[in-house]
Amino acid sequence: MKSFATLTSVVALATLAAMPTLAQNTIKIGVPTAQSGTYAGLGNEAIRAVKYAVDEANAAGGVIGRKVEFRVLDTEAKPDVARRQAEKLALDGFKILTGTIASGEGLAMAPMLERWDALYVSTINKANPITGKECQPRVFRVNKQDAMDGAVVQPWLATRKEQKWAIMAADIAWGRDVGASFRKAVEANKRQIVVENYSPFGTKDFAAYIQQIKSNGAEGVWVGLAGLDAINFAQQAAQFGLVQSTFVGGVSFVTDNTVKTLGDIAKGMWGVINYSSTIDTPENKKLVEGWRKAYNGDEPTNFEGETYMGMQIIFEAMRRAKSDKPIEVAKAMHGGTFDTILGKLTMRAEDHQMASPNYFGVIDVHNGKLRPVVTMTFPKEQVSPGPSADCQMGKL
Repeated sequence: MKSFATLTSVVALATLAAMPTLAQNTIKIGVPTAQSGTYAGLGNEAIRAVKYAVDEANAAGGVIGRKVEFRVLDTEAKPDVARRQAEKLALDGFKILTGTIASGEGLAMAPMLERWDALYVSTINKANPITGKECQPRVFRVNKQDAMDGAVVQPWLATRKEQKWAIMAADIAWGRDVGASFRKAVEANKRQIVVENYSPFGTKDFAAYIQQIKSNGAEGVWVGLAGLDAINFAQQAAQFGLVQSTFVGGVSFVTDNTVKTLGDIAKGMWGVINYSSTIDTPENKKLVEGWRKAYNGDEPTNFEGETYMGMQIIFEAMRRAKSDKPIEVAKAMHGGTFDTILGKLTMRAEDHQMASPNYFGVIDVHNGKLRPVVTMTFPKEQVSPGPSADCQMGKL
């Protein structure tokens, strides 16, 4: 008969031997996102959304019978860093990637996905080329591309009295797209752009840009800034009297994160709202109720809502594929229709862009809190331009 000590050793060895198998059986989600720098606040929002979705799935027994875990690595919102961090995650088995902020990061990661045997789901990146000329079979976008925002701006601009406009955007891929889309809307409405400014990513002093806007007689400013860039510009625009004398609106500028920081300065600003906790669908009401309980009464921000929607689609694609292998999940997403917090939406097979409704609104008080409030809803048929001819999608 073996001694108790020997049996204990055998059990311990067996337990240790089983641990890697248990870890391999966990579904792994990689989150390469900004945890430092200009977009750190937005990165934290993406992380909260992934955590909420993972906790929700695990509380319901997991996905395809397995628990879910996620790992975060800091990209600093820099394309080269994002590529390296995403590769680390993929090599460690976290091959389903999401939550990246800057469009340049997504564009840097996309060509490497097949080599890494990975999959990337964009929930925040807006640059048109991601599902346009730079499209890749293993890249899917659930959030709106800039062209979808531009389609909302054009009919809204027709309702405004301002004739002379300025553009204030970040000098990055997304910011340039914002400028091009707004210029198109201005021309269609026979208005005029009097100054067009593109600030380096991470700009702290916007005084010179603000002076240019004022001296050129702009009656309205369209802003394509996010994160700390948006906050720095808005605070300085208020200090220099621009907010008080000139209409201010924008894309990814009228956000919950900006409102929390600016307070009453933000009230009355208009802009594109891609997601809001005020959207009236049963699925969104359920999310908002659960979110309040999980996060001390908070409601999901625009980036949190869109990232949660991305996680919804990832998990449902896994259920349909009965697998978490990136290529199998990709095949399930390709051309698939999914139930989401915004309703039933389809991931186009031609370019892997999710066709979805879009919204316009204003920062105002809702349920006792200052937040982006939807005032105009545009159906997906109106705001989803057809697949770009520049997208030459390879086979999965």
